[in-house]
Amino acid sequence: MRKIIHQKYGCFQSLLIEECATPTPQPDEILVNVHATTINDWDAGIFLGEPYVMRLSYGVFRPKLKTPGCDIAGVVEAVGSDVSQYKIGDCVYGDLHHCGFGGFADYVCVPESAVVPKPESLTFVQAAAVPHAATLAWQGLNRCQRLKAGMSILVNGAGGGVGAMVLQLAKQYGVKVTGVDSSEKLSLLKEIGFDQVIDYQTQDFTRMSQRYDLIFDVKTNRLPFSYLGALKPGGYYLTIGGSLWRVALLLAVSGLIRKLKGKHLRLLILEANKGLREMAQQLERGQLVPVVDGPYPLNDFVAALKYYISGEARGRVVLSMSDEHSVNNK
Repeated sequence: MRKIIHQKYGCFQSLLIEECATPTPQPDEILVNVHATTINDWDAGIFLGEPYVMRLSYGVFRPKLKTPGCDIAGVVEAVGSDVSQYKIGDCVYGDLHHCGFGGFADYVCVPESAVVPKPESLTFVQAAAVPHAATLAWQGLNRCQRLKAGMSILVNGAGGGVGAMVLQLAKQYGVKVTGVDSSEKLSLLKEIGFDQVIDYQTQDFTRMSQRYDLIFDVKTNRLPFSYLGALKPGGYYLTIGGSLWRVALLLAVSGLIRKLKGKHLRLLILEANKGLREMAQQLERGQLVPVVDGPYPLNDFVAALKYYISGEARGRVVLSMSDEHSVNNK
């Protein structure tokens, strides 16, 4: 089997595709034949070694985590003796960030609790684009006030997979959704259904007259105080990450802001795969559709990773374990 080996932070030349033996599952594990996987911010951060605090977990000077990869979709190839939920041939998908990653490989062993059944209507490529992005969107929206018709949401960094899922979940409640991203992605945002789009390169939404019930921040490139003027009374600002010092500042001032301004600053701590089962029927019926950029073959992993880090990706950058696809010159 093939797997990506990461040897040095930030060095593309150190990324190798290594041939190795297929692993054997432990009693409580399943062996998944990975058909497709996705590049996430987790994976890019592990490769770059940024933010530096991540290195306390993944290796201070050299990466201890050799094979990243959060999202997978594939088929159960073997099961451990204690496994009860799955059998050989079952189609599964999930986010592995809580159990050691390893998705950038033809096969990976994971606890049976680390995946859920794949909706039949989704291809493996589509399914791989779902777990991390969809659960961020689902948990983030559920972390704030109850959605109802007439509300307005802004997504900062809307051109990736999370923004598309926030949009589709919110639209089911009759919510107006504004997307912020670069000019190159505005056509995509309009195509997938954003009510309004803003080019961050020419307009600053925090200085515009519009106010929002919720700002869902995928980028987190400003101080938390910057967003207060763009929130309605009682509104919520939610970030899914960002630099350590910005996150620390947000946590430090959130209580004071709530008391003084009546507005809420929240940080989402992702719970792996929470919400996937709840969204299964919507995914099955096509009410939730991932936006896929690709797929690209595993053998072109380095080019796909560079493309993802560049910020030019339009949706989820998906890798297929088949060699039939190309990088489309990106």
